[in-house]
Amino acid sequence: MLLTVFCLFIVVVVVQFLYYIVVFGKFSFAKPQTITPKRIPVSVVVCAKNEEENVRKLIPLLIDQNFPQFEIVLIDDASSDSTLEIFEEYAKIHSNIKLVKVENNEAFWGNKKYALTLGIKAAKHDYLLFTDADCVPSSKDWIATMSSQFTAERTIVLGYGAYEKIGGSFLNKIIRFETLLTALQYFSWAKMGKPYMGIGRNLAYKRDEFFKVRGFIDHMKIRSGDDDLFINQAAEAKNTTICFLPESFTYSKPKKTFKEWFIQKRRHLSTANYYKLFDKNQLGLFYLSQLLFIVAAIILLSFQFQWISVLSIIGFRYIFSWIAVGFAAGKLKEKDVMYWFPIIEFFLVFIQLNVFVSNTFSKPVHWK
Repeated sequence: MLLTVFCLFIVVVVVQFLYYIVVFGKFSFAKPQTITPKRIPVSVVVCAKNEEENVRKLIPLLIDQNFPQFEIVLIDDASSDSTLEIFEEYAKIHSNIKLVKVENNEAFWGNKKYALTLGIKAAKHDYLLFTDADCVPSSKDWIATMSSQFTAERTIVLGYGAYEKIGGSFLNKIIRFETLLTALQYFSWAKMGKPYMGIGRNLAYKRDEFFKVRGFIDHMKIRSGDDDLFINQAAEAKNTTICFLPESFTYSKPKKTFKEWFIQKRRHLSTANYYKLFDKNQLGLFYLSQLLFIVAAIILLSFQFQWISVLSIIGFRYIFSWIAVGFAAGKLKEKDVMYWFPIIEFFLVFIQLNVFVSNTFSKPVHWK
């Protein structure tokens, strides 16, 4: 029995090595990016529902972007607070702001994808850049940097949406590490020619890509996934690229309680069931390898079975995974979470298991 567990343990570590070094290494060890400015007009699209505090902070930062030609498409998704009034205030002053008012209807009640579709159709320019109302760009060159990665063929750009740092918060480190690991995965697979997701907090694409796949129509009834399900459907090796220059990041305020974050994770992970088969399988295999690594290591060490070999293999595994994730953390300005890497990873594996079990027996809450 223990010999079988030991053999499984070795196989799992080999699988992890292939993920961290072969796949994730495509991003972790990639050369730094350069900016080649593009003088293409861009429409920045923001969809908001009851975000009055956040939009007051975001809109001035968008207006102040260093870019020659852009408009800001503000979508009010039937807010019940002052979001619409704030949008109207700015629209009166700035001619490059376009306001889209969405009223609730029976067919698309509270559906963010419906609101975004209206905004995409209303946009004046063909190149679209998306962020959420609770995000802020990292610099005045956010539009310029994200749009610099567009080419004649590369018409989808996957960006990085980070979370703000909160000193002394272990939950904040878990959230940011999980965000880092997710970005490492979708950036790496994109560089491998198998893009599978993006995040709405920082995403750009040409409008043609939206209409090629009929927008969100194939997954309109799924309340989440305006970003990752769309990219899973529309992105290909030839039309997708990534942007990881620090000037291109966006930052969001992270959840401050474990309960709030857990609900958010349930919502985010619920869409993975609708990914393409290959993408579901590779994500499932990676998570399973993480879980089995921990479980097998605990069993073998508890019985002191080949404990010197087991400890050596554990050390080898943490060295190569620490290197791969560490290089990615450097690129994405998240180095501080690496000091807690083994502990955070252990917690995250079992949190994800809890999320999976919870989603199996009940549906998560989606758009407000």
